Amino acid sequence: MIKQVGTTVIQPLHKASCHCGAVELELSLPEGIVDPRRCDCSICRRKGAIVASVPLSGIRIVKGEDVLTLYQFNTMTAKHYFCSVCGIYTHHQRRSNPQEYGYNVGCLEGVNPFELGEVPTNDGVNHPADRKQG
Repeated sequence: MIKQVGTTVIQPLHKASCHCGAVELELSLPEGIVDPRRCDCSICRRKGAIVASVPLSGIRIVKGEDVLTLYQFNTMTAKHYFCSVCGIYTHHQRRSNPQEYGYNVGCLEGVNPFELGEVPTNDGVNHPADRKQG
């Protein structure tokens, strides 16, 4: 649990936005940024974002729902959202837990994700949902 990133204190309701400002989100972060991580799956390797998660009720689209673009692949379970104007990944409905959104920590207003220190990488290449049941 992180309630402060560098000099920025994470408020219980925190604003996030894409680069151009067309998309604004309000995130409910009562415990701060919990369990920030990277993933090495095919899409996460390419986008390079640090993510953390909130329940589905923890994100509210304040502005720009009409410019969000949905991208899905493989099992079509995860739903990845990007700003269609600037291309920034803002959030996704998770494959491993569809009851949660992963969000791009770099989109949080006033937060520098490079101040998080060591961020673990999850093994998304060998996703548990892809393992055969024995």
